Amino acid sequence: MKVIVDLCVVPMGVGVSVSRHVAACQKVIEDAGIDYKMHAYGTNIEGEWDVVFAAIKRCHEVIHEMGAPRISTTIKCGTRVDRDQTMEEKVKSVQRRLQSIE
Repeated sequence: MKVIVDLCVVPMGVGVSVSRHVAACQKVIEDAGIDYKMHAYGTNIEGEWDVVFAAIKRCHEVIHEMGAPRISTTIKCGTRVDRDQTMEEKVKSVQRRLQSIE
């Protein structure tokens, strides 16, 4: 089953800056070969359910290995079975609606 996820991983107990940890998580997602788009407060990911959630688990493992004693993660996810839909298609759908309003 395909899934689109909005992921926000927050290492705790590592100081104010977490960019090093976020970069390590981005590398995990990239290495998993799944489509993603990082944004200011997280990452959108799309792919097969098991692959996406295995990558999220690996993000936790890697960040703990980097010394973070605790991680708080927010995950929003959605699935469709009536048709395939990508992150890009979802955004374009809203953009088309906005153009019709103008």
